Amino acid sequence: MNNPIYMPKGRAGEYGQYALNIYTGCPHRCFYCFAPSVLRKDREQFHTDVRPRDGILESVRRQLDTGSIKDALIHLCFMCDPYPKGVDSSVTRDIIRLIKASGNHVQLLSKNPEIRDLDLLDGNDWYGITYTGGDVFSEPGAEVSPLRFKGPFEAHKRGIKTWISLEPVLDASDVLELLKGHSMLKAEGHAYIDRFKIGKLNYWPSDTDWKAFGQAVKDHCIREGLDYIIKADLRAEMER
Repeated sequence: MNNPIYMPKGRAGEYGQYALNIYTGCPHRCFYCFAPSVLRKDREQFHTDVRPRDGILESVRRQLDTGSIKDALIHLCFMCDPYPKGVDSSVTRDIIRLIKASGNHVQLLSKNPEIRDLDLLDGNDWYGITYTGGDVFSEPGAEVSPLRFKGPFEAHKRGIKTWISLEPVLDASDVLELLKGHSMLKAEGHAYIDRFKIGKLNYWPSDTDWKAFGQAVKDHCIREGLDYIIKADLRAEMER
């Protein structure tokens, strides 16, 4: 495996400067997951054959040792979860150590509420969760969404930056309620979510009025002074 840390393009490029996919699949079984088709894998195989990619740790070590990536934010992960439920994720910890030792930084995004590896992170890193507003049947292999907020809460207390990926939006009303209830997402009186990224559902039918939803999100975030990013697909709908 050569250079597993890569510069994502297109929609993936909106997540960060660099990305790294550690595992062969993901057990969370989100119905909207695009990864099996992109990887040309059978969906059942993708959700059941979940293990560290062969040689991933040594490949990351070799790439970082070249010094070609410095002071960069590396997203973990785009095509999988850095903490797949029910899978030994110790390799994620080893990779975070390598990234930090090389002078780079980590942007985590997970649906697993089990809090791990915060002791390796600092104020240059980001700890994030996904919240779609869907019900438990949308992500049958993952924990119920509200449980995920424990991670950002603990990360904030340690001085780690926190974010929520509100993508893909499955239930627009739920996502708006979350944003409007942002004052409730507080630790000891202080908001503990530093940034929101909001994106529409793609590839699946939806009766959401994306233009109205996007404008409502924008208006609310501006009014409340929230740090937010509206992803390109949703912005395009707002401009129609």
